[in-house]
Amino acid sequence: MSGITVDVMRLPHGQGLALPAHATSGSAGMDLLAAVEAAEIIEPGQRSMVPTGLAIALPEGFEAQVRPRSGLAAKHGITILNSPGTIDADYRGEVKVILINHGHEPFTIRRGDRIAQMVVAPVQRWHWRDSDALPESGRGEGGFGSTGIQES
Repeated sequence: MSGITVDVMRLPHGQGLALPAHATSGSAGMDLLAAVEAAEIIEPGQRSMVPTGLAIALPEGFEAQVRPRSGLAAKHGITILNSPGTIDADYRGEVKVILINHGHEPFTIRRGDRIAQMVVAPVQRWHWRDSDALPESGRGEGGFGSTGIQES
């Protein structure tokens, strides 16, 4: 399967780390690695902005979404605070990951640890149109649990 090409620049503290890559042929995302110089500990309830040592140039019409890794969440309570984080096509700074420890134990991040995954996706531009009324729908104004928990 072909895809888009994204320019990537390794920053000085990212030298020596592997570039993100698809782990399997069916993987949607690529793992991001921690580009920390020394081990960092995230205490329970605390957060840390973890550098990846990478800057990217996405093609216009695409975004990168930074998402949690399910294993870190399930085993350690580690997730991304602003999930998914969005990297816009015109951003040229370092990709960083805001990790938070929702677990009960301190969590150590070491250089090269897989801390998140990134998915590149197309985005649509849209425009607002002022309307005095909206078309009817089967759901109407119901939201926030209005469809229930169990199937009827």
